Amino acid sequence: MVRVRVGFVLLGVGSALVLAGCGGEADSAPTVAAQPSSTTTTATPTTTTTVAPVVTTTTEAPPTTLPPTTTLTDVQFERNESYYFTTPDGNFQCGIIKLPTRIEAGCEGTTTPVPPRPESCMVNWGNGIRVTDEGEGAFMCSGGEVYTSGGPDADPVLAAGQPLSKLGFTCTTTATDVSCVNDQTTHGFTVAADSNEVY
Repeated sequence: MVRVRVGFVLLGVGSALVLAGCGGEADSAPTVAAQPSSTTTTATPTTTTTVAPVVTTTTEAPPTTLPPTTTLTDVQFERNESYYFTTPDGNFQCGIIKLPTRIEAGCEGTTTPVPPRPESCMVNWGNGIRVTDEGEGAFMCSGGEVYTSGGPDADPVLAAGQPLSKLGFTCTTTATDVSCVNDQTTHGFTVAADSNEVY
């Protein structure tokens, strides 16, 4: 009985060898039985991060205000205790000026008609018109520019309808003319490129 079992075992081994030897090149490597794999699972710790919200605080600066006696108009037109401006059409340079002996308001520019030159005027005539502390407005005789601040840029424009009241005189402009009046005497002038009036 033992011999039969050994014979069957040898026969089984021989058959296995014959079958292994009959395979192609791809089958020439010995067959190894698969081993059951061992897998280990490790739990990964979870971390939670909480970010606090950012709070933004805005602080407003207090508004800038000028003292009650100062306006932007004062600062814009004032130079050396006098006030200068240009008319909206750019035809006239004007000023309310403080001179050593008087205060006056006047404008320089080309206007028509111009009255005849008086014999007493030996310099420029008809290029300016003014009103002083006394008397009516009148054309002036001058040796040069009087109603300009002398700065590197043109004097600021006095907007149409915006009065400039300084040193006892008030000047106003429209799109085409300018008027200046002595506030106390109500004498003055209105001048434009093609017209003028003194009163």
